[in-house]
Amino acid sequence: MLVGCPVPVKPAQPRQSPAMPRADPRPRPLAEVPLPGWQAVVGLFTDIDDTLTRDGVIEPPALDALQALNDAGVPVIAITGRPLGWSEPFVRLGPDAWPLCAIVAENGAVALIRDGDRVLTEYAQDEATRACNAGRLRQVLARIVGEVPGATPARDSAGRVTDIAIDHSEHSHLGANEIAQVVALMQQEGMTATVSSIHINGWFGSHDKLSAARWMVRRLFARDLDAEIARWIYVGDSTNDQLLFAHFPLSVGVANLRRFAAELHTWPAWIAQAERGEGFAEVARALLRARGAQVAAAAGR
Repeated sequence: MLVGCPVPVKPAQPRQSPAMPRADPRPRPLAEVPLPGWQAVVGLFTDIDDTLTRDGVIEPPALDALQALNDAGVPVIAITGRPLGWSEPFVRLGPDAWPLCAIVAENGAVALIRDGDRVLTEYAQDEATRACNAGRLRQVLARIVGEVPGATPARDSAGRVTDIAIDHSEHSHLGANEIAQVVALMQQEGMTATVSSIHINGWFGSHDKLSAARWMVRRLFARDLDAEIARWIYVGDSTNDQLLFAHFPLSVGVANLRRFAAELHTWPAWIAQAERGEGFAEVARALLRARGAQVAAAAGR
């Protein structure tokens, strides 16, 4: 077992199938989550940009919430479209800076796992596959920049090892038509393409945010996520979180997710009242209150 990462309590329930998209697409207010739902939670996954951060900087309420969850023994794992090079410093700063068990970067391609004073770097694809894809990624990027007006590589591109990213809202702006054109070109080239709150990401391979979540539960805790998926939370903010919104019964959108309402085909089950880091903190407070009530009830028996 890794050093420094809280171990989720072993669920005492039979295997459950993953929850698929709901008939009613409208998320309910986070305050309406039933108490037993919170009390069953063993861990939490989260996006980073515009879920924990604002303009690339973690918001104080989110940082306080991460620390409170860590202190309570709730493991938190971040899954992001940001690159390896961007993510690595936050893991290496240590648990006092960002109290996370791991960051899975590049939409499920590479994991940075904290193990005591060490940071382990592990990949979803083998070295030969990554080397083969590197040239293809450069070719597709050149095609996009040459064919889509205004398309600009994300400023964090130097830290990317398994994907490419086009900026649409962080430092440059692309309209809806140009975003759709970039996605279409990526798909024509055989890539998986997703749109986050700031970037359009494309990569070769079958990995994604859901495979990353499964990988981390298996890798960190030797457990099967699908067998206990109703006991994990996922928190996100954008269209590239929809796969996880569909699979996690306790999926939560921070309030700024609503700005993507026209593009969403799958909403989370629940939505926070607040945006970004304060919305994440809202999730953490609700979870920790429920845990406190559970402890108090047990002590009173």
